[in-house]
Amino acid sequence: MNLSTLIETHGYWLLAIGCLLEGETILILAGFAAHLGYLNPYGVVAIASMTGFAGDQFYFWLGRRHGNAVLARWPKVAEQSERLQRLMEHYHAAVIIGVRFAYGLRIAGPVLIGMSSISRLKFALFNALGALLWAILIGGIGWVFGETAKAILGHIKHIEGWLLLGLAVASLLLWRFRSKRGKH
Repeated sequence: MNLSTLIETHGYWLLAIGCLLEGETILILAGFAAHLGYLNPYGVVAIASMTGFAGDQFYFWLGRRHGNAVLARWPKVAEQSERLQRLMEHYHAAVIIGVRFAYGLRIAGPVLIGMSSISRLKFALFNALGALLWAILIGGIGWVFGETAKAILGHIKHIEGWLLLGLAVASLLLWRFRSKRGKH
């Protein structure tokens, strides 16, 4: 099985699973794969925005129903609660849209927002807008990486597997560095 068949066969469902969780790394890789022609760019944006939206709706519901238990279980999330609640009082639309772009708040943010008094409908509307913007911007980073590699290296078909692997390793290392840094 070659790289193109592997990506075309498994790319969309891996993207969906990745975007239910943190999502940035897999979405960048999907944007790059779309640039290479392995995935449809509109499909990447649609799947990423829908699953990103669904994931945040779940985390919002979790905060609404079980917020205090979540705070008791994860004290690091509790540390962000007061600050996020203050921001929600004045800038709820910007917070709902922007929380998915804030490292460390991608999952905790919707849980904390779920604990606020914001209506479910208002959260859903701003969450949908945020999910779409997130899918376009983060997926676009992968696309731009492909354009840049093509501009610098010319025809990249013969090394695209190595570029994809390099991007995956770099993303994984960045994620690992951030997660280690967040624990200290």
